[in-house]
Amino acid sequence: MDKIYYLASCDTCRKIIKSLPNTNRLVFQDIRQDPITPEQLEEMYRLSGSYEALFSRKAQLYKSMDLKNKNLTEADFKKYILEHYTFLSRPVFIIAGKIYIGNSQKNVNEVIAVLS
Repeated sequence: MDKIYYLASCDTCRKIIKSLPNTNRLVFQDIRQDPITPEQLEEMYRLSGSYEALFSRKAQLYKSMDLKNKNLTEADFKKYILEHYTFLSRPVFIIAGKIYIGNSQKNVNEVIAVLS
């Protein structure tokens, strides 16, 4: 099952979704309305090899909680992602057993190519 974890209120996520072909093959999960489960996060971890790769340092909570001045471990990254949706780098695509994390142009281009 191909899936996208995104935030419906995020302009960047909406723009990326608009640019995608064949979105009918994706299962959409708005992580604010339907938070990711520990099992879903484990699947993302297995595919990415790291909780840190899934963690967003751009989150406002990252700054307000002063996390940049702490030495975060993989367990910390996992805990924060499960605690609040804003810590997941978005969007996250899982397509044909491969994960694409974040909104870099390279990632978006790869997702478009895979969905075409």
